[in-house]
Amino acid sequence: MNSTIKQWDSTQRQLVNAAVTAGSVLVCLLILPVRLPGMELLGVAPNWLLIWVVSWSVKRTALQGAIAGFTLGLIQDGMTAPQPTHALSLAIVGLLTARIQKQRYIQEDFVSVALIVFGMAVIAETITALQFSLPGFGFFRSGTFRTLSEIWLYHQRIALSSAILSSLWAPAVYYPLNRWWERMNAIEQTPT
Repeated sequence: MNSTIKQWDSTQRQLVNAAVTAGSVLVCLLILPVRLPGMELLGVAPNWLLIWVVSWSVKRTALQGAIAGFTLGLIQDGMTAPQPTHALSLAIVGLLTARIQKQRYIQEDFVSVALIVFGMAVIAETITALQFSLPGFGFFRSGTFRTLSEIWLYHQRIALSSAILSSLWAPAVYYPLNRWWERMNAIEQTPT
């Protein structure tokens, strides 16, 4: 397959790379609402878009990570309720992931990416809980009044469940995407 891709011109390779990247986002979007047996913990499923944003941002600039997170957050807002917004939390996840000094502290392998996803899932869920805590924003949902203590108690359960499941499933998204992007970069770097 490498030799076939190498024979294509630069524009064709960029189009295929864009199609693979967009296709991976689409797959993550499609499996986001799916609740398969054994893939949820306390009613929470893996945050596939967060995993994708971390996978993308690990080897990108902070601006690229933030833009990717913001864009996917807006798409997720379109699939769910726009309040609280997912764009803010995913943009911050993309920014922070890209800012991690990977060469100093983290070897890029399954374990380190899983740890990054774990931490970023906790951060993302905390940002969502903070949005719910704003006056007039999350206190009154579904016809019931929620106190701050209820919001933060619920946050702990959601954050931990999301972090555990997302970090366990992170290699399933990170490994194939990372291999593809590395292969495409290597092809682009080799002189023709």
